[in-house]
Amino acid sequence: MAWANAVALGLASPDLAAAQITGADPPHRVDGLPGGDGQTMPVVLARLAAAGRPPARLALPVPGDVAGVPGPGPLSAAALAAAEAVLVQGWGLVPEVGPDVVRWRGYPCAQLVDAMPGLADADRGLAESLRQATALLDQLGVAHWGELDSDDLQALRSGRLDGDGLAPGYPERAVSVLVRARRLRAVVALAVRNDGAALTAHEAATRLAAL
Repeated sequence: MAWANAVALGLASPDLAAAQITGADPPHRVDGLPGGDGQTMPVVLARLAAAGRPPARLALPVPGDVAGVPGPGPLSAAALAAAEAVLVQGWGLVPEVGPDVVRWRGYPCAQLVDAMPGLADADRGLAESLRQATALLDQLGVAHWGELDSDDLQALRSGRLDGDGLAPGYPERAVSVLVRARRLRAVVALAVRNDGAALTAHEAATRLAAL
């Protein structure tokens, strides 16, 4: 999604963006869009940019929270089953991951739903969630790191787990929010390896819920 927007803004070539999107995946192919099935990612990105499409949006729907996905209909059903979709004006693209190919299927989308939080809201929500979880864990007194976590903690502190930045064209605040979210995800992944310093089943369950 981010690299598709970079192509639309003229800040990245379709080939570079496609390489960033696919990474080490098997080949990506797109069905259901004008131009026929089996289109390659560079071709689709170039055509979307040439058509003057507005920025793409990412939706990550889950049962009970389908914000950003138009519906009901085939698009919303497919997006919910895959837990993700990329939306551009007029189309929604949902991936189907196979062993030999990642196949994106296009669904007509008459209107985008402007229900996603803005960057400022996402930043505040991330900070508030962290504050609440930290307060609960401190109250329980179950924060604990084992010796086996030391290498991962050092990698986290040094920034080696921050991953790649965003595609060109995004503000610095978006990059910082992404890095913080990745660091929090890494912390949670480390913390759920065991029950920390929890002594009872109730403490362990409450700690896990906070994480």
